[in-house]
Amino acid sequence: MKVKVTFFALYHERAGRRHLSLDLAPGTTVAEMVEEIRRIFPGLAPPTANIVVAVNTEYADPGMVLHGGDDVALIPPVSGGQDMITITRDPLKPEEITAKVRRDTNGAVVTFLGTTRLFAEGRKVLYLEYEAYEEMANKELEKIRREIQSEWNIEDIAISHRIGRVNIGEISLVVAVASPHRKEAFYACHQAVDHLKERVPIWKKEFFEDGYHWVACEGLEHPLVQQEVS
Repeated sequence: MKVKVTFFALYHERAGRRHLSLDLAPGTTVAEMVEEIRRIFPGLAPPTANIVVAVNTEYADPGMVLHGGDDVALIPPVSGGQDMITITRDPLKPEEITAKVRRDTNGAVVTFLGTTRLFAEGRKVLYLEYEAYEEMANKELEKIRREIQSEWNIEDIAISHRIGRVNIGEISLVVAVASPHRKEAFYACHQAVDHLKERVPIWKKEFFEDGYHWVACEGLEHPLVQQEVS
């Protein structure tokens, strides 16, 4: 049987390709497929690194059995709908996103802006690049939105993330939350940002004057490989 494998972010660079049509025996599990991928691309990740897999845009357990035609994605560590959820290459407009959650019944509106800072770990940043597994990222963002709605008993949450190049001072993330009272709005906004960084397959690449690296992928780095800005 054949499955389609897609490589994202650091794995895309390591494999030297975006897609791979992989022949597997019937009954192959996700874990067995990962071992085959490691055999084909031995430099993809260190042997001790766990390679996370999504199958048909859902995170998959190692023991899950694959089927012909499955859409498989290899997910490097992440930092992580509808009109309230957007992923775009266009500059973000916080006022427009915040306006989506404003209601006469809401007494509090909290908006978080994630912006590109000039320094990271003592090094001067030139710019950032974000990459996303967009279909899955949209699904995960919507799941997060619904979870927060349920936990904090609020309705109005909007999340927008920019991908592609983001220059110094520009906005990469807007999370807007509104509720009748301020406490719920603050906590819900904080939780939304944390869950996004932990779960959503959007990756950040920091470019410096002397090189670059993928944020949160440090455990996958080969120490002898020099990564330079091309």
